[in-house]
Amino acid sequence: MILPTKHIPQHEALLGVGATTLAHLREPITVSGLWERLRSEPNVGTFERFVLALNLLYLIGAIDIEHGLLVRVAA
Repeated sequence: MILPTKHIPQHEALLGVGATTLAHLREPITVSGLWERLRSEPNVGTFERFVLALNLLYLIGAIDIEHGLLVRVAA
């Protein structure tokens, strides 16, 4: 579910959802604001998958929370 496999395409794996999320995270934004942007994306699907992707991105250090807003971490 996190990584693509033979049965789970890349766009449906959490890594693919995370990539879509990062593409839409251009400036600091609230979780609900980002969800409003992404809710119509077919590969994001449900709010549960969206939150799991956010958790994955936070764990790998790709995003952080500053003053209640999600921000991309500079590489």
